[in-house]
Amino acid sequence: MWSGPRNLSTALMYSFAARGDCAVVDEPFYGAYLNATGIDHPMRDAVIASQSTDASVVAAQCLGPVQQGQSLFYQKHMTMHMIPEFDRGFIKDLTNVFLIRHPARVIASYARKREAPTLADIGFVQQAELFDEVADITGAAPLVVDSSDIRRAPRETLTRLCSALGIPFTENMLTWPDGPKPYDGVWAPHWYDEVWKSTGFGGAEGDLPVLTGVFGELCEAALPYYARLTPHKI
Repeated sequence: MWSGPRNLSTALMYSFAARGDCAVVDEPFYGAYLNATGIDHPMRDAVIASQSTDASVVAAQCLGPVQQGQSLFYQKHMTMHMIPEFDRGFIKDLTNVFLIRHPARVIASYARKREAPTLADIGFVQQAELFDEVADITGAAPLVVDSSDIRRAPRETLTRLCSALGIPFTENMLTWPDGPKPYDGVWAPHWYDEVWKSTGFGGAEGDLPVLTGVFGELCEAALPYYARLTPHKI
């Protein structure tokens, strides 16, 4: 599952973990990304210490075997982590899905956690690039799911997603226990406080946030990349 930050990505990871037949991994390239780029993120040192910083090792782990003795393996990936220096060859052996969210909602949420986000921080450009790369490899547009559809109609949207993936939908995907999860990344205390309060998807979202100034400009820059993927959503 390829998304940018603040895309409902953690809640969707919780949903798949709740199935009972699915191992999950939380942003396995995060440490390698921070180590390779030198970028400053909250809890940077702890993130780097918690994961392999060798992207080739991480890629091999993504190819299996499936962890925890489960039959399915859900991987929560951030698109901006897949920098050009990392070999992307492993993605051809995965089933790739793209989770999208309107940039106004992403930016409004991200700015509450980290000041002055840039276009590179929120992952829209990288998501469109990866989408094109997967399409080139497979010869078909990969699956796209919009977080607003999940929030508005979780059972229906997840049923369509599971059908497209060739796996059964289960009602277990609609609820999970509140609080931290054993598979959360070490960065969870900074980013996951709201989703820790949840026990399911939060219902339909309201009107889009009104962004002005630099945030408005950032939204305008991200919109074309979001718009490229929306026609493909399930």
